Order: sequence, then C-alpha cells, then structure tokens
Amino acid sequence: MYLTKYRLPPPLYPDFILTMNKATFRTLLALLLVPPAALYAVLYAAVTSMAAIGVDADYPGGNIILERIDGDVIDLRQNLRDTDGWWFYWNFRIRGAAGRTLTFRFTNRDVIGTRGPAVSLDSGQTWSWLGRNTVKGASFSYSFAPDAGSVRFAFAPAYQEADLMSFLAKYKRNKHVSVRELCKTRKGRSVEQIHIGKLDGQPAYRVLLTCRHHACESTASYVLDGILAALLADTADGSWFRENVEVLAVLFVDKDGVEEGDQGKNRKPRDHCRDYQGQSLYPSVAALCTLIPEWSAGRLRMAIDLHCPSIREKAVYMVVSQHEAIWNEQRGFARLLEAACLHSLPYKASDNTPFGKGGNKADNYKAGKSFFQWADELKGIRLSSAIEIPYANAGETTVTSETARAFGADIVWAMCQYLVSERGLK
Repeated sequence: MYLTKYRLPPPLYPDFILTMNKATFRTLLALLLVPPAALYAVLYAAVTSMAAIGVDADYPGGNIILERIDGDVIDLRQNLRDTDGWWFYWNFRIRGAAGRTLTFRFTNRDVIGTRGPAVSLDSGQTWSWLGRNTVKGASFSYSFAPDAGSVRFAFAPAYQEADLMSFLAKYKRNKHVSVRELCKTRKGRSVEQIHIGKLDGQPAYRVLLTCRHHACESTASYVLDGILAALLADTADGSWFRENVEVLAVLFVDKDGVEEGDQGKNRKPRDHCRDYQGQSLYPSVAALCTLIPEWSAGRLRMAIDLHCPSIREKAVYMVVSQHEAIWNEQRGFARLLEAACLHSLPYKASDNTPFGKGGNKADNYKAGKSFFQWADELKGIRLSSAIEIPYANAGETTVTSETARAFGADIVWAMCQYLVSERGLK
C-alpha cells in the first residue's frame, strides 16, 4: 500500500525489499507514513543504488550462489552442484557498483587463495591478483572505480574456450597445427584435439598432453597454452619438435564443466580423471581410450596430464607412478625439469609425491583408474605422469598467465632433452 501510494518505481520492488534486513524495512515503513519531498528524494536515490547492483555468473566459467545483499555487504557461496563433498571454485560478476566499496563474504568456508581473489576488468580477457591485503577471513573488499562497468572476480584467472580460440587464431595457417574434433560432449559441445609438430609422414615420437580433467583447474590450461606456443616458436626446441615429434593436446577434457563453471573435482558418481576403467561415463574419456592406442602406432613415448592441487598448496610437483620402470623415467625427467625452471615457476624434484603418500595412495583410486595410470599401460610408453601446478603461488613466486606460460616453455625444453638424452630415446 505504501509503496503504491508514494509511487516508487514498480521494477525496483523485488530488489528493494530483498536487499533490506528487517530493521531497515521497519524503519523505512515508519518513515513512509509521513514522507516529506526531501525524504522521498533521499530514499529514492538509496533504493536506486541498491537495486542497480547485479551479482551473477551467467557467462562461460561463471559459478556463484547469491544469498543476500545487505547494504555494502554481499553474502554468497560457491555452487557445488554434483560435487561429492566440498571444493572451492567460484567465479562471479558484479555490475552497477561504480564508486562503491563492497565486501564479499563467503558462507561455505574460506574459499580465498594465497594471492586473494583474481579480478578482471575486461570480461575475462585478462586477470590480476587483488592480493591478501584485501582479504579478511572468508571475505574480501573491493573499491570500484567511479566509471566501473562489469567486474569479474574468481578464485583464480579463468581459461575458457574463448581463450583457446584466441590462441589458435594466431596459427590458423600454420602447417604444423591441425585442429580436429575428439568428440561431442554430453551437451553437444565440441572437444578439440590439437595436433602440433611433425604432421607430414611418420614422426619419430609421439607425445600426449591433457588438462582440465577437473574443470576448475584453470592454471593448468595456461601452462599447456605455453607448451603449445613453445612447440611452435622459432627456437631450437621448437624446431626439433616440429621435425621429430607429433604432439596431441586436449585442453578441455571436461569441456562441459569448464564452460558451465563446474568444480569438476570429485564429480558424482566419478570425475573425468577417474573414468579410465571399465566403460567410460564421459564421451571425451571414451574417445581418448579409443583414439590413443591407434594414433600412437607404437611411437607414444610421453603422456602428461596437467592439474592444479588443493586450495593453498604452493609446490609444483609430479605424481609418481606405482610402476618402477615408469618411476625411473620420471626421476630422469624430474632432474631435467628442475634444471629448466630458472626463470618461470620453481620446481624441485624432492616435492614429487611418491606412490603411497598423500593423495597418491591406492585407496584414492578406488573410484576408478586415473589418466596417468591408464597411460602407464599404453604400448611404447616410457614416461607418464600428472604434474600439479598451484593456482596462485609456486613457493614465493606468484603464478600469473605469464609465469604459467613460461613454465610451459620450460616443460618443452625438458621434454626435448629427455627425448634425445640417454634417459630417453635416440
């Protein structure tokens, strides 16, 4: 009755009411009984300001559940969807907050990493870290510029299909690049299989690279992006690969999860990285299991799956095979990689996780065989492993798109040395 009498704009009613606590609403209701013109103007301005704030995740990679807006404090939580247990990925957008300072408070545990939130001012094209000085407990604050439009915040810099398309566009006419379709996902998306290197005739060796078996692990995509760029670079390593090696890369094994903003980790009934045993649930895994043995033709020597570890881990590490022969090759490659990482992300072979330790235990694979366990058994394979790259900090080094891509180039150097060294193949 009062809202109608004083002619507040009807489109504002729902947000206006939802963003108020009970005490504020009662106070306003009392004031509306005798509202002078000046009071109406103030109230109208306040209502317009509150109603204009938009919180959503309606874009590729978005993930958030909004619980309430109370003045300048916004309560929200990550969307766990079909996750078994708890995980920490989130990615949301704010609009209509120009000139304001807002506090974002997470209600499902502390989901902020070692460098604070990541922020993008250009719709996810570039990202930077806000830093821990913006963080207090499970919340962070941000002051929006007076002309701020759309601002995105995320647990870590996102890497989506659009980023891959931007990368591939630079090599559209390169004879050493071929993009094919591995499969269609359950929801009809195309999963890209990218072939790079020696594509005319039989290569001496083949290498398989994958990532995003867990949709949220975006830092791994930046590393694989860096690997692909190094393979195509005008360097000695790049030239050697293009003359001798065919690389097959799948950047989004869980393409639906990546684009829809899923956690992906511990997906029910099993996630993509535990789908390599028996009949695969997911089209991309089933396609890999069918394609790779035939594509390999006995020349597959390396299979590396890139991941990100838990929420605040700071070490880059390899997951050690349970097979002694593979473990011996991993040790040789680890020494090369440790020597390579002087200007990107620090890596120490001593940080590798042996079989039977931490998350690399037999009990943790009861849900299903992992990618690298499956790859261990492929014909001709010498080295397979998962490499874990932290989201935000590798030791004291900040993980950015630049340092992650540089680490990818270091992996290429180590792979090259491995394949031509005594520990590899001549």
